[in-house]
Amino acid sequence: MRHFLPLILVPLVFMAACSKTEVAPEPVRAVRTLTVATDAAGGVREYAAEVRARTESRLGFRVGGKLVRRSVDAGSIVKAGQVLAQLDPQDLRLGQDAARAALVAAQANFDQTAADFKRYKDLRDQGFISSADLERRETALKAAHAQLDQARAQASVQGNQAAYSALVADASGIVTGVDVEPGMVVAAGAPVLRLAHDGPRDVVFSVPEDQVNLIKALASETGRLKVRLWGAAAETLPATVREIAAAADPVTRTFLVKADIGNGASANVRLGQTATMLVEMPKTIGISKLPLSALKEEQGRTIVWVVDKTNMTVRPQSVQVAGADGNDAVVSAGLTPGQVVVTAGVHVLNPGQKVKLYVDPSAASNAATAAAAIGTMVSVK
Repeated sequence: MRHFLPLILVPLVFMAACSKTEVAPEPVRAVRTLTVATDAAGGVREYAAEVRARTESRLGFRVGGKLVRRSVDAGSIVKAGQVLAQLDPQDLRLGQDAARAALVAAQANFDQTAADFKRYKDLRDQGFISSADLERRETALKAAHAQLDQARAQASVQGNQAAYSALVADASGIVTGVDVEPGMVVAAGAPVLRLAHDGPRDVVFSVPEDQVNLIKALASETGRLKVRLWGAAAETLPATVREIAAAADPVTRTFLVKADIGNGASANVRLGQTATMLVEMPKTIGISKLPLSALKEEQGRTIVWVVDKTNMTVRPQSVQVAGADGNDAVVSAGLTPGQVVVTAGVHVLNPGQKVKLYVDPSAASNAATAAAAIGTMVSVK
């Protein structure tokens, strides 16, 4: 039995050796490509915008009380000096009456003290009273005069308070919002109405943080910003940057930009109207444009796959992206004209991988059909 074991093991070892599978070669991938060429970036960027008044005030009463009447609604056109809302003036009028009564009492006290001082002065001149008595009368006269001034000022204050029960428009404009309704008790200074003043209009839009410096640079150049109003003619209005927010919005992390469209154009622009801000970008020569699908982020850098035409392999190439132009990425460094770059399927490629150029089946079919038609025509002849 021992003599047969080696004979049995030899075929088994031979079969195990024959059962090893060979590693299949990596498939040659068909890739879409684009030849790099020098281009110019620029064009026009569009931002959603809104028309707002240059000055918009939140109006409120200087005194607190119960709102009994509101004379305007949102959208009402008002004139300067027009009464917009009214508080219950009863308590304010009572305070005014009390101040007037105090003023009358102070006036009577002052008159009596002044008459007493005059009589005591005559008695002092005749030697019937001492100088100390006269000085006391003079001090009483000064105190009565001060009380009169205080009562007069208090009466003026109470008169103003009573007048403050009526909310008056300090400028002509349009009511853009209403915050309270009749019957509500409002505190002094609480917003009641929002009034957009007549006059210049601004077009307001927001820009991301990386474009703030660009907007600042274009602010001094005429003709760079134009406004196209929705619902109006296709013509555009020139605009000038008037103000750029110093801090970003805490929610959107964008910066608010206000552009002036001039007094002449403001007359035909409605408040709240939607608009599109058109910003003409400066031309940049010597850059390359690639589809966004050609870029890949790898270890904190942006790369593209460059095709080596000699052996039809790909290699990664670091590039510097300067921004976007529509659906294309603007590459400012890392590529030279004439290089062939993969534009699709970049996430499945490896360095040194064999590739072949993708041929559209429909285009190939059309070419074959055309060739067959030409051959048929030749044979017929």
